[in-house]
Amino acid sequence: MRVLVTGGAGFIGTHLCRRLLADGHAVSVVDNESTGRRSNLPAEVRFAHGDVAKVAEVEPAFARGLDAICHIAGQVSIIRSFTDPTVDLRTNVEGTLNVLQLCLKYKVPRLVYASSMTIYGNGGAVPTPETERCWPDSYYGITKLAGERYVHATAERPDLGFDLNVTSLRMYSVYGPGQAFDNPYQGVLGIFLGNLLRGEPITIFGDGEQTRDFVYIGDIVEGWVRALQTPAANGRVINLGSGRSLSINQLAEAAVAAFGDPGGTRKIVRAPARPGEQRSVRANVAQAKSILGWEPRTGFETGLVETLRWARAEFAANPPAPRSAAR
Repeated sequence: MRVLVTGGAGFIGTHLCRRLLADGHAVSVVDNESTGRRSNLPAEVRFAHGDVAKVAEVEPAFARGLDAICHIAGQVSIIRSFTDPTVDLRTNVEGTLNVLQLCLKYKVPRLVYASSMTIYGNGGAVPTPETERCWPDSYYGITKLAGERYVHATAERPDLGFDLNVTSLRMYSVYGPGQAFDNPYQGVLGIFLGNLLRGEPITIFGDGEQTRDFVYIGDIVEGWVRALQTPAANGRVINLGSGRSLSINQLAEAAVAAFGDPGGTRKIVRAPARPGEQRSVRANVAQAKSILGWEPRTGFETGLVETLRWARAEFAANPPAPRSAAR
């Protein structure tokens, strides 16, 4: 297929592009490089620097003809969604609408949308099935839910004149090699490893007992590929998580232990809780298994070792200047 990956120069996008190329697809990318880097992509990818919030910068990729879209581009920071909600809205909602309008104009038959665990909010069943009420607490979660509903409502319109088949993948906390460990707004494990490698303290916001479901990047990519090629996924929303939860305290302790610093627990400091935080997070992945034949295969312990190995190599090759710790 001819596949466009929006946000394809970012963490998830670059891994997905490599897999799509390996599977024999022709891959193009539109990315504004706000968090991703073009240099991360294989030479075979057709790259265009562009912002999904600006139709003129995205349309040329559609005009060449496409069979499928993997729409990953987005503003992904919960904290930034509070400090600059207009950018969050434009990127995650208006950007998604732009992609949808171009799908209609060029009759693209397949779209897979990057949704998020944050749309569930707090207070629901844990582990959380896709049937749970969506009541996001963060501005980011609100925009991801809005984007998801626009995607599915558009596909259900009776006036399109062609079949637009869509799937939303509600991803949990994705981690692994290639994740930013120098961006204070995203990727808690990457940030913790970056803190340790720079000799900085790890900062935990709140009591640290809030839980997250950490899912390895290789498993996430497998889920995307299966969703793209599985007709039974059309029209569905599907959780992609590990089905296991860890508290932030446990995550910090695991990172310190893997790093091999016997005094490392002294480097954990506390800060006030932040808005928009979900308290208890764990995915019910039964639907992913039944529809996609997918289940997480990389245990957290294994994934942590692989991520730390990659991070050490990156730091050795490009020693960074110290910076303030954040999560």
